[in-house]
Amino acid sequence: MREASIVRNTSETRIEMRLNLDGGGKYSVETGCGFLNHMLELFARHGRFDLEVKCEGDMRVDAHHTAEDVGIVLGRCFSEALSDRAGICRYGFFVLPMDEALLLTAVDISGRDCLVYDTNIPAEKVGDFDTELVKEFLLAFSRNLGAAVHVRQLSGENSHHIIEGIFKSLGRSLKTAVSIEKGYENEIPSTKGVI
Repeated sequence: MREASIVRNTSETRIEMRLNLDGGGKYSVETGCGFLNHMLELFARHGRFDLEVKCEGDMRVDAHHTAEDVGIVLGRCFSEALSDRAGICRYGFFVLPMDEALLLTAVDISGRDCLVYDTNIPAEKVGDFDTELVKEFLLAFSRNLGAAVHVRQLSGENSHHIIEGIFKSLGRSLKTAVSIEKGYENEIPSTKGVI
């Protein structure tokens, strides 16, 4: 079973998370931020990951620490569930239309973190969520997974649609990247022999 369960407590957030990479897209998410909940639910459903998240953060300040720390723990859960990365496809990409918005994400689970984030989200907020926190979440996630994550907005005017497209597309990209390549289940997908 490719699963992970992590508890992380700081002075800013308290997070409990469970992840099953081979699930069916079931989720239970409570971060204290409705928009972030919605994005994580979409991510889990479209990636077909089972995801449970409980986060108590300093939302009296804003959602910054919550978004960043949830990204940290999600990246660590993926890393732990993938273990030595044996058999995974390693790469994944997806182009996703969300009404007028078109988003491309690509992932390489290489052991090296990198985020390339090319978006133009017009609004500063969606509800009470600062849209700049999407990048903070993705930075934390890529660093803690050890993956190159590319996000490119090809079109889009509605901020909600753009962000929703990012999370759905990322879920689909990761679904491919973490899938087991038939016939190569015990092979590390690198000429180095290790990731």
